[in-house]
Amino acid sequence: MSATLLRSATTYTRSSSATSTSAASYRPSRRAVITGRILTAIVALLLTLDAGIKLVRAKAAVEGSAQLGFSPDQVFVIGVIAAVCLVLYLIPRTAPLGAVLWTGYFGGAILVHFRAGNPLFTHILPPIYVSALIWGSLYLRDPRVRAVLGKR
Repeated sequence: MSATLLRSATTYTRSSSATSTSAASYRPSRRAVITGRILTAIVALLLTLDAGIKLVRAKAAVEGSAQLGFSPDQVFVIGVIAAVCLVLYLIPRTAPLGAVLWTGYFGGAILVHFRAGNPLFTHILPPIYVSALIWGSLYLRDPRVRAVLGKR
């Protein structure tokens, strides 16, 4: 799916002559784009915090990850991966790829917490909510995602 999204090199402009009718039907409204950008900013703040505490090897991140079986060096590498995913998500051209990578990142987090026997509502469901916010904000602001997922 991400290859399809990135391959769509169609430029979406306001003039109807420069876009096809199918591309124009998937163009988000101004209100949707603004809402998507606000949600993206909120998610970006959360994800920056997540990556940042791992990159600086904050005590809480190291101790929490140690309970899950990760060493401090692995916590730093996980922080680098999160930072790369965040940068890709924040660049408009690569945002769909970043969203796919974040989905995989959170899938791994869900698996680790599930395997450790952590509670459902405090450890397993929050990554699902953040992934939904990532994709929801991208759907609202990116016509390529709307074109692939369809207008609902």
